[in-house]
Amino acid sequence: MTAELGLPMVFPDPDLTRAITLYEVGPRDGLQNEAAHVPTSVKAEFVRRLLAAGLPIVEATSFVHPRWVPQLADAAELMDLLVDEIGDAARDLPVLVPNERGLDRAIDLGLRHIAIFASATETFARRNLNRGLDDQFAMFEPTVARARAAGMEVRAYVSMCFGDPWEGGVAIDQVTSVGRRLVDLGAGQLSLGDTIGVGTPGHVVGLVDAFRQVGLPPDRLALHVHDTYGQALSNVQAALYAGVTTFDVSAGGLGGCPYAKSATGNLATEDLLWMLTGLGVEHGVDLDAVLATSVWMAEQLGRPSPSAVVRALAGGR
Repeated sequence: MTAELGLPMVFPDPDLTRAITLYEVGPRDGLQNEAAHVPTSVKAEFVRRLLAAGLPIVEATSFVHPRWVPQLADAAELMDLLVDEIGDAARDLPVLVPNERGLDRAIDLGLRHIAIFASATETFARRNLNRGLDDQFAMFEPTVARARAAGMEVRAYVSMCFGDPWEGGVAIDQVTSVGRRLVDLGAGQLSLGDTIGVGTPGHVVGLVDAFRQVGLPPDRLALHVHDTYGQALSNVQAALYAGVTTFDVSAGGLGGCPYAKSATGNLATEDLLWMLTGLGVEHGVDLDAVLATSVWMAEQLGRPSPSAVVRALAGGR
C-alpha cells in the first residue's frame, strides 16, 4: 500500500505543535447511520484493529435508546465482548451516553470514560435532545455530576458550532456560552462540531480565539469536522496553528449525523494522517494499518470508502 507509492515528503513547520492526539470515532459516529445491521463481532474487530494501529482513543459505541439509533442497540454486548477480548483496557474506551439512563449502563459495566452530546442551537437541541437550548443543561447536570463522582472522564460534544441547517449561521458567543456552561458542569474537554461542514479556516480561528477569551484554552478543545464543502483538512490546519491538539477522525471517512441530513461523512483518519505526516507532526499512528482496516470495513459494508487516501492507495476499495 503506502510502501509501494511512498509516504508524503516531510516538510516540518516549526510553528506547529510537534504532537497531536487523534480521537477515533468510527465505531460509534461512523457506524451509527448504517442501515444494514453490522454484527457485534465485526464492530469488536473494528475497535481492536484501530487500537492495534496506534490510535490512542477509540470511541466504541453509544448507550442511546435503540429506537433512535438501532445500529448501536448492542452497546452492552459489544463492551462485554471487548472486555473478554482485550481485558480491562476496554473499560477505558469512551462511550456516548445521552442521559442518566445511559450513564447507569456505563457504570454497571465499569466503564471509565463517557461523552455527552449537546447542541449550540435551539432547533437542533429540540430535534436531537427533545430539549430547548437552555433546558439541555438540566439534563446534563446530574449525568456529568454522577460520572465525575464515579471517577469517570467526561467529554462534551457541541454540535452545530459553525452552522445549523434550520437556523443558518450560529453566533460565536452563543457557541462559547454553551461550551463554557458544559465545562462548568464538569466536562473535561469540548469537541467543537462542524456538524454540516460549513466552517472555514477563519471561522475556526475566530472560534478558538473566542474560547480562549472565556477562559478555555485550545488544550481544552477538540475539533470535529465534516467535509461537506471540502474544507475539513483546511479547517484542521487552521486549528493546528491556533493551538488545538486533539482532532476527531473516523476511519475511512465513515459517518455523519442521523438528525442532520445535510451532514456528510466525518474527516477520514487516513486523510488527516497523510497531511500530518507531511507536516512532520507527531501522531504515533500506523497509516498502513488504518488503511487496511478501512479497506476491510468497506468490504464489510459492501461499498467503497469515501476517504481520498483510501481511494489513492488502495485502488478505490
